[in-house]
Amino acid sequence: MKGIIRVDYKPVIGLEAHIELKTKSKMFCNCSADYFGKAPNSHTCPVCLGLPGALPVSNQKAIEWCLMIGLALNCKVRNFSKFDRKNYFYPDLPKGYQISQYDIPFSEAGEIKLKNNKTIRITRVHMEEDTGKLLHLNEDSTLIDFNRSGVPLVEIVTEPDFESSEDVNEFLKKLQLMVRYLGVSNADMEKGEMRLEPNISLKFSTSNQLPSYKVEIKNINSFRFAEKAINYELKRQAELLKSGETPAQETRGWDEKKQKTVSQRQKEEAHDYRYFPEPDIPPFTFDEKYIRELSAQIPELPDAKIQRFQKQYSLPYYDAEILTREKELANSYEEVAKIGNTKGINPKQIANYIINKKVDPINFEPAKIIDEILKGKTEEINESELDNILDKVIMDNTKAVEDFKAGKEQALMFLIGQVIKMAGRKLDSNLIREEIKEKIK
Repeated sequence: MKGIIRVDYKPVIGLEAHIELKTKSKMFCNCSADYFGKAPNSHTCPVCLGLPGALPVSNQKAIEWCLMIGLALNCKVRNFSKFDRKNYFYPDLPKGYQISQYDIPFSEAGEIKLKNNKTIRITRVHMEEDTGKLLHLNEDSTLIDFNRSGVPLVEIVTEPDFESSEDVNEFLKKLQLMVRYLGVSNADMEKGEMRLEPNISLKFSTSNQLPSYKVEIKNINSFRFAEKAINYELKRQAELLKSGETPAQETRGWDEKKQKTVSQRQKEEAHDYRYFPEPDIPPFTFDEKYIRELSAQIPELPDAKIQRFQKQYSLPYYDAEILTREKELANSYEEVAKIGNTKGINPKQIANYIINKKVDPINFEPAKIIDEILKGKTEEINESELDNILDKVIMDNTKAVEDFKAGKEQALMFLIGQVIKMAGRKLDSNLIREEIKEKIK
C-alpha cells in the first residue's frame, strides 16, 4: 500500500554467563565452598563477611580453572593480570565492593562456533567472587545468607553476536557442557551454579551501527527462561521503537508467573562502579611455559569428540551429539565399542543400543551390553541399497507415511516391517526407524 514504509529490526544480543567453580574452598578464604542446602551463614568467616582488618588470599586452583576455561574458549591468556575492586552498595555485598577484574582480565579475545557455523566472539573471561543471597520473606522482610559470599565465580562475556534466542540457547548449552568436561563446575542451574544475563537491543536491519541503548536481563537460571525472556524483550522493544520511543537503558528481571520482563533499576555504566586495583592482592604474571602446561591439561572437548566419533566410528552427527552430551556416557560408549570391535559388532549398533536403551553411564556393564547386542544381532546392509529400499517403501506406502506424520506410531512400525521384508534379511529396526524419520520429517 502506498504511503506505508515497512521498518524491520534486527536483534543485537550479547551475553554474560556466570559459572561457580567447584573448588573445595572459597575464592579468598578457607571457608568451604560447598554451601548449597547448608544452614544459613554456617560457612562464613571474617574475610567473606567483609569484617574490618580481614585480608583476602587468592585461591590458586580457582585461578587455574578460570584460565583453563579461557583456553577452552580459544582465548588469549594475558601474561599479566590483576584483581580490582568493583564498588557498589547492596545488602548481599558485605564489604561494599566486590573483588573482580576490570581492565586486565585473565583471558580475552576468544570464539566459539555454533552448528550453523556462526562465530560467537568471546570478549573476556575473568574471575570474581560471588555475593551473598537475599531471601525475600515478604514485601517488608528480607534475610541474607552469606554462605555463597566469596565462592569463586567465573564470568564469560561475549560480543553482541547473537541474533536469536535459539542461538543463545545453543551457546549456553555448549558452555555448560564444556565446563563439565573440564571438571571445573557442575554448572547446575537449579542450584544457581550457572546464571545468565543477556543484553538485548534492536537495530534497523539495514544499519551497521550498534543501538544507542541496551537492556540487561539479570540472573536467569534456566535455558527455557532465557529463551522466553529474550523473545518477550525483543517483542516489547520492537513495539516501543515502532511507536517512536527508544527503550530505556535499564536492568530488568524475568517474572515467570507473569511471563514478562519487569523493570528493576537504571543500568549502570563502568564508571559508576569506581573500579580501582585491589590493594590487598598482588598482580599476577603467567609465563608461556605455565600457560602451555595448563593447556595440556584440557581434555578432548565435546565438539572435537563429536567430530572424532563421526570419523572413527562412522556415526551420524545425531548419534555422536547425543553420546557426547555427558562425558561419562561418551566414555561408556567407547569402552563398549572397543570390546564390540573384537566381536564384529558395528559401532552404530552399539550407539543405537546405548541411546535407545538410555544406558546409565555410571552403573553399566560393558560385557552385559555386548551379550544383549549379540542376542539381537542383525545383518548389515549397504547404505545405497538401504536408501533405495527406503525410497521405494515410502513411495509405495504414502498413506502410512501420512498416518505417521499425523501422529500414528503404528504406521511407522508398518513401514519398518516393509523395509525388512523388501531387504529379505534381519535388519536393525532402530536404524531403519531413524532413517525413515530422517527421510519423511
